[in-house]
Amino acid sequence: MSEQKNTTPTPSHALLTRHAEAETCADPSSVMRLLGEPDDTAAGGFTSYRSTFAQGAVGAPAHFHTKATELFFVISGSLQVLVGEEIAILNEGDFLAVPPHTPHAFAAAPGATADVLFVFTSGMDRFDYLRLLSRVMRGEADAKEIAENAERFDNHYVDSPVWRAALEKSA
Repeated sequence: MSEQKNTTPTPSHALLTRHAEAETCADPSSVMRLLGEPDDTAAGGFTSYRSTFAQGAVGAPAHFHTKATELFFVISGSLQVLVGEEIAILNEGDFLAVPPHTPHAFAAAPGATADVLFVFTSGMDRFDYLRLLSRVMRGEADAKEIAENAERFDNHYVDSPVWRAALEKSA
């Protein structure tokens, strides 16, 4: 008698986060809903969260990642983004993939709100970064903690005159 192989996908490789049960991190201008970050990010994986930005909200200053590709999908509203030295407006249904080492930044587009799904691949403990960022934005932690953990979070800030000018213009 031959032995049958189990070809059914195992639930241990699936990740389900119910909207109502997702952890949220909030600051005065945005709410981040932490959706998925597998425990074993050493094998690659991903990190995913959803952010809703109020009108005028600044999402992230100019930065780059050395390991992660950052994916943006605009669920609703409009997001202003910097990619390299170019400014673009992403609208509902638009998708953007930013490869490693590419400076980028984002904010709610002038006069708009935005609801955006973010995915990072490969994964890392990005949720810890988002929690820290939320505490800094609420005045509960010092911003120097972010700089001190740049390598851990693969988040490296850069100066971008193009982004500064875009923010000044939209203010």
